[in-house]
Amino acid sequence: MMKDSHKRLILPLICALLLAGCATTHPPLQGEVETDPIDPYENLNRKSYDLTDILDRKILEPVANVYMDYVPLPMQRSVGNFYDNLGYPNVILNDFLQGKVRQGFGDTLRFVVNSTIGLAGLFDMASPMGLPQHDEDFGQTLGVWGVDATTYLFIPLLGPSSNRDISGIPVSVATNVLLWTGIYLVGAPVTMPLGALDVIQKRARLSGPMQLRDEAALDPYLFVRDGYLQQRKHLIYDGDPPPESYEESKEIESPVRPQP
Repeated sequence: MMKDSHKRLILPLICALLLAGCATTHPPLQGEVETDPIDPYENLNRKSYDLTDILDRKILEPVANVYMDYVPLPMQRSVGNFYDNLGYPNVILNDFLQGKVRQGFGDTLRFVVNSTIGLAGLFDMASPMGLPQHDEDFGQTLGVWGVDATTYLFIPLLGPSSNRDISGIPVSVATNVLLWTGIYLVGAPVTMPLGALDVIQKRARLSGPMQLRDEAALDPYLFVRDGYLQQRKHLIYDGDPPPESYEESKEIESPVRPQP
């Protein structure tokens, strides 16, 4: 089922966050400044993170908590399935761009099945038929093509990204069915509430990892940053990164330079 697929995605992220949190909590020595070459804009990124965190705690988190308290779990699951299905053309496109032709045809069939028999994606009828859910985006495609994530970015309101992954944002928006139905069929009065509900249900899905961040991290910013980078590597290699990737992750540990 789609719920199980999300568990498979979230659990590695939680493990990565825990490992990252432990690896990045050491304070710099007196007279030295801790830096990380992958995060040259850390000061700006931290300001973006703080702004997003304030808005989340003041607005999104309370709304998501009400959503989780009063909307039954089966309905929450159907809402999540619906929005996953709306964004699934992006997965299909990047399947083929990455050369995963067989997976691409399987995901195309999954989208057709859930859009029809599954009542516009409200019900995941494809997984029991042996058509599992996948998670592909244009940032992963660029990673498969050999483009490295060399600069970490935290985008206000949108969250963690990188010089490579930021290009996937417009692609995912352009391939989302909700955009095209809003432009050509139902219009803004319908798509705007649907878009707001999408934000709420995504925030509800992240309630577990966000609570873990608050409880386990001495520095939540580093916790999110390193967990995100490790999770993206996990996705690019389909959960099986080569041994050198682990060595590279060790080398990322921040060098220390003397303070002038």
